[in-house]
Amino acid sequence: MAKRHNGGVTNEQEPLAEIGKGKRIGILTSGGDAQGMNAAVRAVVRTAISLGAEVYAVFEGYQGMVDGGQGIRQFGWEDVGAILHQGGTIIGTFRSKDFREREGRKTAAVHLLEHGIDRLVVIGGDGSLSGLNEFSQEWPQLLEELVAEGRVKAKVAKAHPQLYFAGLVGSIDNDLVGTDMTIGADSALHRIVDAIDDLSSTAASHQRSFVIEVMGRHCGYLALMGAIAGGADYVLIPESPPADGWEDRMCAALKRGREGGRRDSMVVVAEGAIDRSGNPIKSDYVRQVIEERLREDTRVTILGHVQRGGTPSAFDRWASTWLGYEAAIEVLSAEPGHQGPVIGLRGNRVSRVPLLEAVARTRQVPELIAAGDYDKAMELRGGSFIEMSRILAEMVEPQQVDTPETAKRIGVIHGGGLAAGMNVAARAAVRMGIARNFTMLGVHDGFHGLAKGRIAELEWADVEGWMTGGAELGLRRAVPSVEDLYPMSRALEDNKVDALLVIGGWNAYQAAHLMHREQDRYPAFQIPIVCLPASIDNNLPGSELAIGADTALNVITESIDRIKLSGAAAKRAFVVETMGRYCGYLALMGGLSGGAERIYLHEDGITLAELEKDVRWLNKSFNEGRKLFLAVRNEMANALYTTDFIARLFEEEGGDLYDVRQVVLGHVQQGGNPTPFDRLQATRLVSHAIDEIARQLAEGHEACYMGLVGSKVKRTPMDELTREMDLEFRRPKEQWWRILRPVIKAVSDAS
Repeated sequence: MAKRHNGGVTNEQEPLAEIGKGKRIGILTSGGDAQGMNAAVRAVVRTAISLGAEVYAVFEGYQGMVDGGQGIRQFGWEDVGAILHQGGTIIGTFRSKDFREREGRKTAAVHLLEHGIDRLVVIGGDGSLSGLNEFSQEWPQLLEELVAEGRVKAKVAKAHPQLYFAGLVGSIDNDLVGTDMTIGADSALHRIVDAIDDLSSTAASHQRSFVIEVMGRHCGYLALMGAIAGGADYVLIPESPPADGWEDRMCAALKRGREGGRRDSMVVVAEGAIDRSGNPIKSDYVRQVIEERLREDTRVTILGHVQRGGTPSAFDRWASTWLGYEAAIEVLSAEPGHQGPVIGLRGNRVSRVPLLEAVARTRQVPELIAAGDYDKAMELRGGSFIEMSRILAEMVEPQQVDTPETAKRIGVIHGGGLAAGMNVAARAAVRMGIARNFTMLGVHDGFHGLAKGRIAELEWADVEGWMTGGAELGLRRAVPSVEDLYPMSRALEDNKVDALLVIGGWNAYQAAHLMHREQDRYPAFQIPIVCLPASIDNNLPGSELAIGADTALNVITESIDRIKLSGAAAKRAFVVETMGRYCGYLALMGGLSGGAERIYLHEDGITLAELEKDVRWLNKSFNEGRKLFLAVRNEMANALYTTDFIARLFEEEGGDLYDVRQVVLGHVQQGGNPTPFDRLQATRLVSHAIDEIARQLAEGHEACYMGLVGSKVKRTPMDELTREMDLEFRRPKEQWWRILRPVIKAVSDAS
């Protein structure tokens, strides 16, 4: 049997590069379209070709198999050369009625065998994947009948006794039970949060309320996460219907926001929202309630299919590419008896779920909702869904917003470089801290401000509007000196600070570590000190993704799209430089999301021999018709082989074959409003951090840092800081994203 792999080999003897020889696979998209499908198609095609297989695109979903002819066409490397940034699916999608009938599936089998295809990768929803499983199970019987009818030769049937397959879930609803994110969900969430941000400005101008309806007939993921990331006042989802009297509580939440200084009110409604009796809650009804009870001018905006459209986010590019790569290897390495899985992501790792199990559990959710078993429906959605639902309830319906004078006092401080999402984290800390009976303090201008005693109490209304980029509390990059420690300790004592929540980058972690080391000399440092990662470089220990990194990655991806478009009318090579210092996360993920042919990282090093090889390949490629080339270089990949050097080398050696342009993206990567992922991650991490502070205040202080590892929040004692880090190059010793190097080679290197 095939052995599980991770970009290495499929079994003990067979190198990965040989598994595709003599094999043919089909790729199709089915059901509703989703951003990122094209990235997955591109990855399947290119990975299979790089492994020696032939690839056939099946157009218009299963209907293409039924129709045959031009419905099934062989794809080459360049057929998917410019689709990474496109929404939708270039091979079309269709809900085929013919394929639902047995006769239609028999005809589909005939057309597949005409091309020698017995391996399929299908990208679609639960209905599409159910059809795939049924087709696979019927395959031997279908072939037996086709041979008996004379439509397929016995020799052909014998050569293809089993249909091997792998499924990828393309669904903006993110409704598949067993995986964290489906293809298209992140991009749809981008559309929703962008809409909420845009609507808030017009709503604030008129002091108006908006009811925003989003997709999700049986799944409230988009509504729930959109409400949290957009800073909405209320949400209604199908899995957790509001208790009777919800209209009063909703209006109270909106009124509380107005009293806190908000000029706009936002309610997000999933299209499948219901009450506890199972009755639909329509957006227009919500509007009527607000207008009648609060006397506010209210508008309804139904986002509709705009949520499916447009350019995919960076996540939906790199994640879909990775999934497509794994799906191609899955079907090419499959052996007799292989049970095709659904391939998805759990945390930052690829997971494989038995198809029937995944579909059955997914379809169980609407059944539970219809039966009124909402607790079980929420349980199937997963722990993080339940957690985020609780967090939103706490943010919009706090038990109290006035803290007693005896409440413990938590200071919130930033440090290091700016990262989008810092404001969101500070806002969440203040509001959740107040809701959990703490007095919240803002430390202005980082540790420099702490030494100067720039500390002020923050109320619920003070953080209104902090869903944007930047850092309203201010920050400084510098690590405190020994001379700063005494005034810092005095400031903590004078302001009666009982705990410190540090949100920042490596310098902030170093500052917290210094305070932890010096706690015996300065008793004021003997308090809970909890660090949360906020750095576009994504170079912090104890967390696989830092707040701000996803925003920077999307800025890089959008910039690359524009850069490539600028070269569309000429033969041009681009060398793009990203931030990251010695950590190559942004360069590698930006290159993967932007479709780079070469990526240069400090972790891998750069040699003259490799550059010479790249020049030869580049010249050969342009001689053979290439029109565009993209290289992405991490800013500190090599002290001598700089971005300028590489660009000049390509230009000199390329002669008249192509023009060369270099682009240093610079501080644009630190700007912009935070992405939905960064807003959600900041909110979730803060919730855990405040719980940790509460625990330490009750049980004893201990400095630590926290972050996401996989899909879990991990807590690490501060004493581990120097052991987990490569101190010379300021990056973790273990970096999970480096496992994607084989994916880059498979989809980008046609040499």
